[in-house]
Amino acid sequence: MNTYHAPHFDPTVDELETLKQLEMGKLVNTPQALKEHLSGRLYERGYIGKNSTGQLTITDTGRALIRRQDN
Repeated sequence: MNTYHAPHFDPTVDELETLKQLEMGKLVNTPQALKEHLSGRLYERGYIGKNSTGQLTITDTGRALIRRQDN
């Protein structure tokens, strides 16, 4: 089954805050993300990924999204 992605993505305030926290080096693991109701949209669209220990990390695409929102 293919997941539909709208042509334009507008991150929520919480999603942007999560990306900024990851960019600053705050480690977020999957259980913590689920507890905080982190949107799967960030992962599905490639703005965050997982490292070898299962912690969420920001991708270059996620950094570009933050820069675009700050302008």
